[in-house]
Amino acid sequence: MASSGTSAGPALVFEPYNGTVFYAEDPDAQWFPASLTKLMTAYVTFQALKAGTVTPDTKLICSKEATEQAPSKLWLKVGESITLDVALKVLIVESANDVAVMIAETVGGGSEEAFVDKMNEAAQRLGMTRTSFANVNGLPDERQVTTARDLAKLARAIIVEFPEHADLFTTIQVQVGKQLVRTHNGMLVSYPGADGMKTGFICDSGFNIVVSATREGRKLVAVVLGEPSVASRRERAVDLLDNGFKRYFWKSLFGTSLDGLAIQASLSNGPTHLKDRVCGVARAKPPRRKKATIARKKTKPRSTASGAN
Repeated sequence: MASSGTSAGPALVFEPYNGTVFYAEDPDAQWFPASLTKLMTAYVTFQALKAGTVTPDTKLICSKEATEQAPSKLWLKVGESITLDVALKVLIVESANDVAVMIAETVGGGSEEAFVDKMNEAAQRLGMTRTSFANVNGLPDERQVTTARDLAKLARAIIVEFPEHADLFTTIQVQVGKQLVRTHNGMLVSYPGADGMKTGFICDSGFNIVVSATREGRKLVAVVLGEPSVASRRERAVDLLDNGFKRYFWKSLFGTSLDGLAIQASLSNGPTHLKDRVCGVARAKPPRRKKATIARKKTKPRSTASGAN
């Protein structure tokens, strides 16, 4: 297991149509994808839609397993349903873990495990050689790993193979019944030209993002992994995109490709764990003080109940 350090995590910025890499830092270091996993969940679903095995109007029924997923969630009850079209919007906008399972169970023919197999088959076909999926939503699992280069390959595949779904990634909010869910991707509203794709966070991964932007007909995608906060994630992504657009012409002539990018001489034997650095170590409860006086003993004590942070 790689130890957590103080340096920045992996990063990469590239042009998706020809695969030209403008900048890369630790592109092959394994990392926990967190909710960036849902990019592959969407990709496999797009394949099923193209094959005609499901349609946008296919009804997804909420199962008991779906309700047992940790937040973020749509909080549907067992037996409630939504269409696949709505589910994909909620998957990307709200990053709903319960909806990811609902999609997997439907598209996977009733089995989340079968859908995960499809995710790993797709990863292999796309050349994501250091990626492994164990679930469909990115919740913590030691077996679920990826790299900045592999995520770039996935983002490129989504953009190039499925342009008809581009609007899904630009969606800022979606109405589901009485619920109005809003995007976790603040760059969609704060960065000029931003038009996708997905954020992700668990304590061990830090704050991740794959973000695309288009300016003057030029499209770039940045991958940022392992930032300690939303603010630093945004700052690094903005820096990558801004510098990429400034160097666009020169790099398009002389840059290397995603496949041609040199593999690191030495790679860690597992993903970095950032939990202690990003989320902190659980604080021990201080010892309860003894009552100092008889008078204090007779007073009614205040409630010690507290909510989770």
